[in-house]
Amino acid sequence: MQQHTEKPVIGITTGDLNGIGPELIIKALSDNRIMDLCTPVVFASNKVINFYRKMAGTEMPFNFTSTKDLTKLNPKQVNIFNCWEEEVPLQPGSLTEAGGKYAIRSLQVATQCLKDGQLDAIVTAPIHKSNTQMPDFPYTGHTPFLKDKFGARDVLMLLYSGDLRVGLVTEHVPVAKVAQMITKELLQSKFNLLKDSLIKDFGIDKPRIAILGLNPHAGDNGQIGTEEQTVIKPFIEQLQQQGHLAFGPYGADAFFARSSYTQFDAVLAMYHDQGLIPFKTIAHGEGVNYTAGLPVIRTSPDHGTAFDIAGKGIAEPSSFREAIFQCIDLLRKRKEHAFYTANPMRRGRMEKEKEGDSVKIED
Repeated sequence: MQQHTEKPVIGITTGDLNGIGPELIIKALSDNRIMDLCTPVVFASNKVINFYRKMAGTEMPFNFTSTKDLTKLNPKQVNIFNCWEEEVPLQPGSLTEAGGKYAIRSLQVATQCLKDGQLDAIVTAPIHKSNTQMPDFPYTGHTPFLKDKFGARDVLMLLYSGDLRVGLVTEHVPVAKVAQMITKELLQSKFNLLKDSLIKDFGIDKPRIAILGLNPHAGDNGQIGTEEQTVIKPFIEQLQQQGHLAFGPYGADAFFARSSYTQFDAVLAMYHDQGLIPFKTIAHGEGVNYTAGLPVIRTSPDHGTAFDIAGKGIAEPSSFREAIFQCIDLLRKRKEHAFYTANPMRRGRMEKEKEGDSVKIED
C-alpha cells in the first residue's frame, strides 16, 4: 500500500459495543509508545468513543481526530474512522442486538479497507457469537470470516506469549465432534500452517514442534482411545521421515505441568480447551491470538467480551496492548522474511554470520 507515513497504518475494530473492547482501545492507545510505532485507525464512531472516553475518566490521555478519508490520517493522533453516524443505544455489560450489529459493521469496514490496501494490518476487539449471527455474517467468529474474505485455503488459530506458541487443530466445535475431525489431512494442513508461520512470521528457520495426543495420557497405548495409534502417531512418524522436527504425541496434562513446552518452538493441540486452558494460565493475561495462513496480519487479545466487567473501568488492557505491539512486530518480521527469501545470497551471508556469533546484515 502507499504509506501515509513511515509508520504502518493499523486498523482497530471495536468488538461488541457493550463489551470491554471500546474501553481497552482507549486504555491501550493512551500508551504513547504505540503512537511512536504506528498510526492507529479505530473503526467506530465519535459518539461511541466519546461515551467510553468519559467513562474511562480524565486520567486517560486519549486524543483523537475524526476522519472519513484514509488518505488523510493524522500520524500524531488516534484516528477514528466513522463507520456510522446514527445514534446507537449503548448498554455496557448487556448482550444486545445493536452491540453485535455494529461490531460486525466495524469489522466488515476495516477488513475491506485492509483488503483494498488502505491498511497494513488489523487488530480486532472481541465479539460475541450470540449476537453476531446475521444474514450478512454467517460465521462463528473472526477466523472463518477472514478466511473467507481473503480466500485462504485454511487458517490456523495460533496463540502466543513470549516463546510459548499454541496452535489448534480444531477450534470452536463441540467436543463430541472433535475425534471424528482428527484426520491425517487436517493434521497435515494445520501442521504446515504452523511450520510456515514459525518460519515466515517468527523467524525460526527449523522449528521444533510438539504434537499433543487427543485422549488422556495420549491414549495409554490404545487403552483410552485409539486415535493416537491410528492417526496421530503415524502422521508424526511420516513428518519425521520427511525431515521435520515434529515430536509426540504427548499427554497434554503432563506436557504442560512439566514445562515440556519450553523445549519446543510451538505446540499443536487437538482441540480448543486442551490448548487454551494451559496457555491462558501460563500467559497471565498477556497472550495474543494470531490468525496464521492469511496473506495479511490480524491479531487480537486472547480473551472475550467480558460483559461482567464491561463499563466498570476495570478491564485490563495488557493483552490488547500486546496484540497491537505484536501486530507491528509481525509486519516487520514478515517483510524481513520476504526480503531475504527474495535474495538467498544475502540470507546465506546473514546465517553464516549468525553461526560466527556476529550478526551483521549487509546492505
